[in-house]
Amino acid sequence: MKRTLCIIFTVAVILTVSGGCGRDRQDTELSATVKKTNQTDTATETDTVTETVTEQITEPEDKSFHIKMTFAGDCMLASYCGQYYKDNFAWYAKNMEPEYFFANTAEFFKKDDFTLVNLENVLTDRDLAETAKNYTPAYWYKGPTENTRILIAAGVEAVSLSNNHTMDYGIDGDEDTKKAVDAAGLQWGNAEKTLYFEKNGFTAAIICNGLWQPAQANVILSRLKQESQKSDYQIVFFHGGTERLHAPEEWKVKACRSMVDAGADLVIGSHPHVLQPEEIYNDVHIIYSMANFCYGGSDYPENRTVLYSLDLLVDDGKVMEEKTDIIPYYVYTGAKNNYQPAKIINEKEKNQVLAFMQGKVKSPF
Repeated sequence: MKRTLCIIFTVAVILTVSGGCGRDRQDTELSATVKKTNQTDTATETDTVTETVTEQITEPEDKSFHIKMTFAGDCMLASYCGQYYKDNFAWYAKNMEPEYFFANTAEFFKKDDFTLVNLENVLTDRDLAETAKNYTPAYWYKGPTENTRILIAAGVEAVSLSNNHTMDYGIDGDEDTKKAVDAAGLQWGNAEKTLYFEKNGFTAAIICNGLWQPAQANVILSRLKQESQKSDYQIVFFHGGTERLHAPEEWKVKACRSMVDAGADLVIGSHPHVLQPEEIYNDVHIIYSMANFCYGGSDYPENRTVLYSLDLLVDDGKVMEEKTDIIPYYVYTGAKNNYQPAKIINEKEKNQVLAFMQGKVKSPF
């Protein structure tokens, strides 16, 4: 913050002038070593003239500021094929207020600068047909466009639309989802569109992309090269890998490390539906899987997840300090999925998740 200090100099000028027409100055006394020339026409006694000189000294302006971001994993705000029955996600969305679902994340989502989640479903109000899939088991998820109210109420700013359910209802479903997100004032990113967050002239680029095979890493590397010319900080938010593995595959580790080598400042993954550990590679954090978060796709998803918090101290356009935090969460707190993630308070359970994320134990349970 800029501060201005005012320093007052008092200048006392004592003039002694003899009578008549003579103007010889007999004695001049100046304080603060300030010299002044003064003339009087008819002075018969000593005159004292006092002047005030104000000098402003401006201290250097502190230009540093914080950028706080929060990331969550797979959020499926929909039900299988849009079905509606008691206690499934569609039923909760119809009978609960939008604030219900993320009621336990307000201290993070609503107090940060930017929150990003993976939106893993189609949003449409049309009766669209499911697209054929060449694998089994196959699943399709959709919800009404009004479900964006859940994200708005939560304090979410952006979603990734780069996942394996984006095209569940074809191009029409994908377009409806984008329009719904746009109408809600949310930002979105996918394999063709990079997300940007800007604050005080500092820009973070978030590259959302699939990563189901090594070749897709090359696409991400190319995008990183482009975004390094447009932004000050680059984040990869990928979706891929093998489901239900608590350890990343060797090829995925290699791919994520190559992203760091190419300039990524943070790499975060999702899709396996379970947690995978964090790794610090060349001083850059890689989170291989954040698991499910608010997840309408299952009655009993694996009940451990995390929020990932990033705090950047920026000064003069550069990151001076980077703090990260992993916050352990339950995916649900009822006997079955109640679609309301909650922070883990139990110290033993919380420490188990943290130890797993640090690679110290093999399971988050």
